[in-house]
Amino acid sequence: MEHHGAALHLLTNDSILVQKLKEDYRQVDLEYKTKKILAYAVKLTQKPSRVNDEDVAVLKEAGCTDHEILDVCQITSYFNFVNRMAEGLGVTLEK
Repeated sequence: MEHHGAALHLLTNDSILVQKLKEDYRQVDLEYKTKKILAYAVKLTQKPSRVNDEDVAVLKEAGCTDHEILDVCQITSYFNFVNRMAEGLGVTLEK
């Protein structure tokens, strides 16, 4: 969260938004599609074996294309992989 939060802050220049997203993205005023994407990413991160066709259908109903769904799945999976590698090796952020 710290590393990606810092990157998001550079992109948005909005420290309040970044903090609120870290605390609970569901409480932030975001587009419906964005909230559904984030919900999918959280589920894929926390309970990957429970992701199913219904989750993909929700994304499509929210306006995601097949390509966007693939992107969200790949990006989420990649960051989960990298984070687990870093945690497993005891990697810390440079300060």
